[in-house]
Amino acid sequence: MTTATVTPPAPTTRAAPPRRSSRAVPTPSTVARTAFLVVAAALTLGPVIWTVSTSLRSPAESFTLPPQLIPTDPDLTPYIQVFAQINMGLLTLNSALVTGFIAVGQMLTAALAGYAFARLEFRGRSLWFSLVLATMMVPVQVTIVPVFMIIRGMGLSDTLLALILPAIPTAFGTFLMRQYFLGLPVELGEAASIDGAGPWRTFASIYAPLALPGLAIIGILAFNFHWNEFFRPLILTISEQNFTLPLGLVSLQGNMGTGSISVVLAGVVLSMIPALVVFLFGQRPLREGLTAGVSK
Repeated sequence: MTTATVTPPAPTTRAAPPRRSSRAVPTPSTVARTAFLVVAAALTLGPVIWTVSTSLRSPAESFTLPPQLIPTDPDLTPYIQVFAQINMGLLTLNSALVTGFIAVGQMLTAALAGYAFARLEFRGRSLWFSLVLATMMVPVQVTIVPVFMIIRGMGLSDTLLALILPAIPTAFGTFLMRQYFLGLPVELGEAASIDGAGPWRTFASIYAPLALPGLAIIGILAFNFHWNEFFRPLILTISEQNFTLPLGLVSLQGNMGTGSISVVLAGVVLSMIPALVVFLFGQRPLREGLTAGVSK
C-alpha cells in the first residue's frame, strides 16, 4: 500500500501595516495653548528685559527710536552711579533684616494659629477663624493710621521694629496652614496622645515637621512681598538710616524727576537680584508645598 504525501500549504505573507509618522500633528487646542503661553511669557518678561537693557545704556540712548532690545554698546556706568548716589549696602541690610524677621515671624505665627484652628477644640473657634479671614478684606491703607498711633505710643516710630512687628500676624498664612494641617492624618495626633504627648509636644514633634512645605510657601511669599514693599516704610520711617531698598531707590529719580532713567533702572535691577535668588532656591519647596495636598 502506498501512502500519499501531503504537502503543507505555503505560508501567506501579510502586508506590513503602514508606518506612522514619528511627528505627531499638534491639535488645535495644543496650538492655542502654546500661543497663549508665548504671549503671556512675552508680556511678563518684556518689561524685565527692557529694564535690564535700558540699565546698560547711557542716558542719551535710553529713549532712542526705534527702541533697541539689545544695547549696541553696553555701559556699566549707571550701576557705578547707583552706588555713588545712595548707600546701597545699608539699604540692602535694612531690607534683609526687615523681610527676614517678617518671614520667620509669619512662619511661626501661621503655624501656631493654623494648628490651633485645625486641631484644638475651643469655644468660638469658627467665629474667631471667620474674623481672621475677614481681616484679609481690609486694605492696609485703612489700618495704617491706627498702626502708626500704636507704634508711636510704644516709642517705636522711625525704627525697623515699626516695620517688623505689625507685619508678623498673617491672615493668609493662618488660613493656608489650617488647611494644610487639616490635610494631615488625624491618627498621628491620636497616637501621640495615647503615648502621653500633650498638644504642644504633638505639634512640635509630629505635625510641625510634616508642615515644612507649607511653611516654605509662607516664607517665600512673605519675603518677596515685603522686600518690594513701599507704602508702609514710607509712612512709618523718616530718617534715611532706616530706609529700606524701595525707599532708597526713589532718591535716584532726583528733584522733579530729573534723574537718569538708566541709573534708576540699574538700581531696580540690583534690587531684583535678592528676591530672584530666594525664588530660585525656594522654587522646589514652593512647588512641593503647592502640590502636597494633591497626593493626600
